[in-house]
Amino acid sequence: MEWYHIVIPIVTLIVGAIGGFAAGVFYLRKQLEKMQNDPEMIQKMAKQMGYNLNKQQMTRAQNMMKNQKFPRK
Repeated sequence: MEWYHIVIPIVTLIVGAIGGFAAGVFYLRKQLEKMQNDPEMIQKMAKQMGYNLNKQQMTRAQNMMKNQKFPRK
């Protein structure tokens, strides 16, 4: 059994894990940026977590999301 039969699958696994993590972070960041402009998405997320937001809470959540910076690294 040659050495590359062991090394190539390990390298492929590591590269795939790093690529998957980077894609997940990119997707999550895009979703959060979209959520800033769409109050229906914020309301839907709150309902999924078991909260009902009134108008004042919704305004506060939107302002908090708009003030949040999503740094690009």
